[in-house]
Amino acid sequence: MKMIVQLSIAFAVLFALFALLQLTRPRDRRLPLLRRGFWTDAAYWLFTPVVTRTMTQIALVVALAPLAILIYGKLDANLVRHGYGPAARLPLWLQAVAILLISDLFGYWMHRAFHRGHLWRFHAVHHSSVDLDWLSSVRQHPVNDALMRIVTTLPVVALGFSPVAVLGLLPVITFMAILVHANVDWDWGPLRGLVASPCFHRWHHSDEAAARDKNFAGLFPFWDILFGTYYMPPDRRPSGFGTQTPVPAGLVGQLVFPFRRSA
Repeated sequence: MKMIVQLSIAFAVLFALFALLQLTRPRDRRLPLLRRGFWTDAAYWLFTPVVTRTMTQIALVVALAPLAILIYGKLDANLVRHGYGPAARLPLWLQAVAILLISDLFGYWMHRAFHRGHLWRFHAVHHSSVDLDWLSSVRQHPVNDALMRIVTTLPVVALGFSPVAVLGLLPVITFMAILVHANVDWDWGPLRGLVASPCFHRWHHSDEAAARDKNFAGLFPFWDILFGTYYMPPDRRPSGFGTQTPVPAGLVGQLVFPFRRSA
């Protein structure tokens, strides 16, 4: 019950904040407060932190257990949290920087993998928002969330870094994930190639042919620049979003969709 109350308060604050922020856009590029898909995403707002993240934590423990036993000779959560070897002896701020870079690099490649083959059907759920805004960020299939978390966490732990190093950054990272979906045109100016912005990520969600399979990085767009998937036209902004994959509109239908036989 306490988590539901906290989520409700956070929802109200963010709803008001992003409603005000989109007023910086021209009137014809603003979205209605109850835009298409609003109630589906509102359901995800409760489902993702309560159900999806719980499932992800279980999957992460299962994935980390063999690695922890291989490294430490036993399964000890405290040892995993505090790392080992030279990496764990680095200052926490330096570990945090390294962890963010490494996890975003592996996340970049996993994100690309989600745009191929059967994995796409799990990721298509996230891309199914046709009216994209901050609330679209929580439209995540549990399998998508679990696989992405495993792929970005295992290398960090295997190298000996302490996950504790990024605990203080988690609220910032979470807010960034919400912000990059916001219905605003910000691109951070000269920092546009260094830090993910709403404009950068909204191009990733665009249904325009030229923008498909572009801008995969979660935090650092220079991975896309390095690997040739960067797309940021200087003179225009994305106007349409969604996917040609026929994803159902409701929460339950979207959860089942990847497991249905494709037509």
